[in-house]
Amino acid sequence: MSFEDEWASVRSTSTANVSMRLNQVAPEPGGGGGGSADLSVDQDKLGAIGSAAYALHGRLAKDGNHARTSTTEAGTGLSSHGFLTGSALSTVQETWSSQLNTLLDACANISNHLDYSAASHAKEEADIAAALSTSKINEYLK
Repeated sequence: MSFEDEWASVRSTSTANVSMRLNQVAPEPGGGGGGSADLSVDQDKLGAIGSAAYALHGRLAKDGNHARTSTTEAGTGLSSHGFLTGSALSTVQETWSSQLNTLLDACANISNHLDYSAASHAKEEADIAAALSTSKINEYLK
């Protein structure tokens, strides 16, 4: 049997035994269709994540700059005595400072966005509740 014949045989056998498989999470028991979306916001979880990001921001702002002064002084001192290590140390400090500021911005962004999301969701919930109660009143007035 030639390679082409063997390859054609293997391909036809493999395509005959193929079934569609999707990578997905198994459906939860009791879940149905019906077009209702499973969108939910847990205020406690949002608050906990936002608080953790805020706490991390505070600790990073304090502890992230702990060695800044001594590192800068060491880099300046070594450079003034002609050591190349001094300029390398200064470069390390500048890079650390830049990365630290990026991380601080990210923590602040997460905290602020979660605060906004929680407040926005609470307002939308109140608006929906008010609209539903108004529609019930209108129903009784007819």
